[in-house]
Amino acid sequence: MNGRAGWHRRTGALPLTYLAGLVALAFAHPMLPTWRWLAIHMLLLGAATNAILVWGAHFTVAVLRAPAPTRRTDEAIRLILLNAGVLAVLAGGAADLPWIGVGGAAAVFAAVAAHLWWLTARLRSALPARFAVTVHYYVAAAVALLTGIPAGAWMLVTDDAARSRLILFHAHVNLFGWIMLTILGTILTLWPTVLRTRMAGDAVAAARIALPLAVSGLVLLAVAVLAWWPVVTAAGLGLIAAAVVRTAIPAVRAGLAKPPESFAAWSIAAGAAWLLAALGLDGWTLLTAGGPDAAVDRFGIVLLPLLAGAVAQVLLGSLAYLLPMVLGGGPAVARERSAALDRNWAQRVAMANAALLAFLLPTGPYARIATSLLLLVALCQFLVPAVRVLVQARR
Repeated sequence: MNGRAGWHRRTGALPLTYLAGLVALAFAHPMLPTWRWLAIHMLLLGAATNAILVWGAHFTVAVLRAPAPTRRTDEAIRLILLNAGVLAVLAGGAADLPWIGVGGAAAVFAAVAAHLWWLTARLRSALPARFAVTVHYYVAAAVALLTGIPAGAWMLVTDDAARSRLILFHAHVNLFGWIMLTILGTILTLWPTVLRTRMAGDAVAAARIALPLAVSGLVLLAVAVLAWWPVVTAAGLGLIAAAVVRTAIPAVRAGLAKPPESFAAWSIAAGAAWLLAALGLDGWTLLTAGGPDAAVDRFGIVLLPLLAGAVAQVLLGSLAYLLPMVLGGGPAVARERSAALDRNWAQRVAMANAALLAFLLPTGPYARIATSLLLLVALCQFLVPAVRVLVQARR
């Protein structure tokens, strides 16, 4: 088993562990008053951030044509520091131990700062590369998270009049900065690879145009929610949406040339559609809220399509494609693993997205429970074969 395969066998378990934790939380949530907060942070800070650090490093080496690392010590230390911090944040928030949470946030900050330093070092030492813009997205994403973490840590220990604005700042900078920028940068090369087709000719140019649009929109949005300028927040979200659309145009063209035929492709495509829907819904809620307190109360409307619709589906689709490819064993074994993760893919994608749509409708509590269970089933239908693939790869 080569070094890369062994590394991904071990690190592949990290996001899956947090996703399994979400399943456990779904059953235990009646006993946990802070379950919503825990669910958000288990998905974003746990599953998504681990995936970003692992696969961000993987794609950085690939697109910059850098030599494959012979040792992973520094990367392992970053992941250990990250997960120690994530567990402390979760424990501090769940048990109302704010300073434990602050210490955890500091550890996450240090891990992401080290990741940012590593990214910039790779950029400085690399020869000019066609897809280097992907790493520029990763750098901007890391800066966004390092900006959002202190606001989250501050809210753990204070409860002042600015809390609602800080919540909006923290949520938007982390979701549309750390998560969305990473997605846009990765999809440039991942999407045509998943489709097994050629990249559209203008995809790189589109990514280069979209990055300053997205960053400018994010800065406008961050300043506007702190100052509570609703019209400016809408302008910021508009720029971010324009960046998403600009990167989507060549992606759609590639999808028309080679239609999606796998769970990975359809899950990523559905996630991108939900991202655009969430941006529009977010703009509407911010413009029509009477103030920051009302905006925070209504932000839950945006969170479900953004988290379950966009983030979770892009994460699961990406892992469904990437894990079989990097675990070793040769092309035949990779195809077997992909087939296992694709099993019943049409039912899974259709069920998850129909359940999301139904959940957003003004239905009664029993209908919401039913749709929540369908989403949980869809997650388990990914987790079970994914865990099996990792276990079999260790043999």
